[in-house]
Amino acid sequence: MRHLRILLGFHAALSIVVATSDPLTGQAPAMMPPVATVKPKIDTLHGEVRTDNYFWIREKSNPEVIAYLNAENAYTEAKMKHTEALQQKLYDEMLSRIKETDVSVPFRDHGYYYWTATEKGKSYPIFMRRRAAAGSLDEVVIDANALALGKKFSQVGSLQISPTGSRAAYLHDTTALRVYTLYVKDLTTGKLLADTISRVVPSVAWANDTVLFYQTADSARRSDAVWRHVIGTPGSSDIEVFHEKDVLDNVGVGRTKDDKYIVIADDGFTSSESRVIPTANPFAAPVIVAPRKANVEYQLDHIDGAFLITTNEGAQNFKVIRIADNQIGTGQATQFIPVSDSVFIEFLEPFRNNLVVVQRSGGLRRLRVMDLRTRHADYYISFPEAAYAVNLPGNAEFDSDTLRFAYQSMVTPPSTYDYSFSTRQRVLKKKVEVPGFDPTKYEVKRFMVKARDGVMVPVSMIVAKDWKQDGTHPLLEYAYGSYGATTEATFNSSVLSLVDRGFGYAIAHIRGGQEMGRAWYDQGKMMNKKNTFNDFVDVGQYLVDNHYTSKDRLIANGGSAGGLLMGAVANMRPDLFRAVVADVPFVDVINTMMDASIPLTAQEWQQWGDPHDSTQYAYMRSYSPYDNVARKAYPWMLVTTSLNDSQVGYWEPAKWVAKLRAMKTDNNPLYIKINMAGGHGGSSGRYDVLRERAFRYAFMLDAVGISQ
Repeated sequence: MRHLRILLGFHAALSIVVATSDPLTGQAPAMMPPVATVKPKIDTLHGEVRTDNYFWIREKSNPEVIAYLNAENAYTEAKMKHTEALQQKLYDEMLSRIKETDVSVPFRDHGYYYWTATEKGKSYPIFMRRRAAAGSLDEVVIDANALALGKKFSQVGSLQISPTGSRAAYLHDTTALRVYTLYVKDLTTGKLLADTISRVVPSVAWANDTVLFYQTADSARRSDAVWRHVIGTPGSSDIEVFHEKDVLDNVGVGRTKDDKYIVIADDGFTSSESRVIPTANPFAAPVIVAPRKANVEYQLDHIDGAFLITTNEGAQNFKVIRIADNQIGTGQATQFIPVSDSVFIEFLEPFRNNLVVVQRSGGLRRLRVMDLRTRHADYYISFPEAAYAVNLPGNAEFDSDTLRFAYQSMVTPPSTYDYSFSTRQRVLKKKVEVPGFDPTKYEVKRFMVKARDGVMVPVSMIVAKDWKQDGTHPLLEYAYGSYGATTEATFNSSVLSLVDRGFGYAIAHIRGGQEMGRAWYDQGKMMNKKNTFNDFVDVGQYLVDNHYTSKDRLIANGGSAGGLLMGAVANMRPDLFRAVVADVPFVDVINTMMDASIPLTAQEWQQWGDPHDSTQYAYMRSYSPYDNVARKAYPWMLVTTSLNDSQVGYWEPAKWVAKLRAMKTDNNPLYIKINMAGGHGGSSGRYDVLRERAFRYAFMLDAVGISQ
């Protein structure tokens, strides 16, 4: 192992010195924090001279980089060794709450029932089916465990069955870089066909049993093209049916629920344009449904000879308009659902005779049902708890009288219901079994916190029933707050290991998501991004001021764009938090957003801003975590990343940690844990994921002095 020591010199890169122990403390090298070599990269942007001492860490093929990352891992492992027994205990607890051998509720699609199965000791799901006819035998569609044999990383994406059920198209990634290979399996013989296509990105869509549409990406992994493939023909003869050159837009492909059209969605963060191809004539040229307009987004569904367009044109919270098939591209449309100032329309779930409008109000998702035959008074499906989450999995059948929904809360495990439109009755099909879980031992709190600008921010929280609001308890504050992604108050069996040890677990529903409507998102992006960070800090301060916890017991956690949040608040209010856990954090905002060759950069100029613009640069520069590391005290910090993360390059957190270590004035722990085979979500197998979670929780518990 190497000990890295600074050798002072004029304009010289810092060198690596091999040592058997530290000359001052006598500690073994692994117990000493690695010191990254300084290799200044100097440039000028908008008149500012910028020096990046750790830019070289981006050189993944450089052996010095790998050696540095390995040294960081060795240091983290050595410093966390005293928690190994606690890590194992946490892992065992979390695993004990999972029914390892289990099945999901089957859903019906084109004459078959489909479900997933898990088996004890196996890391991946098995995708199953059987014919709807009585007495039919179970069939294995894809066994993801077989695909993962011998692989350090394995992920199945976009499994799609052809309309008659005879073939399965699926994507498989073994790189963790979101580089997939498309395979087609004959479900009659169980054999793979020769139709294998490399470097595909999700998703795929069948027009019929022989014509398949798929996507490819540019060098920055932006999905930019849709191709048509005919089963049995070589990939070299595939036809590119659409190509988007604008780096601000991403392409997607799917099939309408009524099977009438292939849809090519061409979306940026601020505008949309969709094209359709009739499945009855998959060789036809795609036709634009509604031409792109600046700052107008839309998504479409098809029902009863018309497209239902959910759009924000003149409607911040979105409205729904109807365009008949013979009017697409003409600009002619009729209003179907008007906009509301207090109700945000998220999306539609269409059926032949009914339409479910998925909408939000008061911070919660609500299901509104419209009878398309009578158009009598609409009604809502009610839910019993004050804070909950509901989604609509497995509604593949268009001609159905049944809505499948999954309901959960922070104390209610995911519960799958079938709801009859005819009787307006629901039937519980399954509640996920959580061994040892007793909901009566826990309590959910839902309250609002006034942010510094007067906006009320919702907070959802779970505590033990005997928990007291006296400031003595540790508390984990979690948030995401970006891309309009809503963080729901869902059930989390793993976090019970913290709650059972006296923690409170609070989700701050901060701006940047869409919990409180579309304006909630608009107020937390671009030149309003600091609202996201301020909201999180203000919630944390409220939790301390009102004795939910104390500054020396408050822990912050977020990942990816939520990791940006962690970096920002660590710079803004390091005194407020005992510890910060930043998972795969996007922290080098300026350098990343300047480089359009990096995945997710160019199209996200409409999310964060474009630093080529001097005004936007100044705003982004003012909060970029890497650029704002200062010589001051920071809390305990754990940073995680993966070497093959294609969404947030490993070098961002690695550079950030190197700079923090060089600048911070405290003696608090600063660790980075690098998964050398994982992707943006870490490991791919469910048991490895639990191991990683146990490590993070052990760090949190250690930070507040809990050792068991």
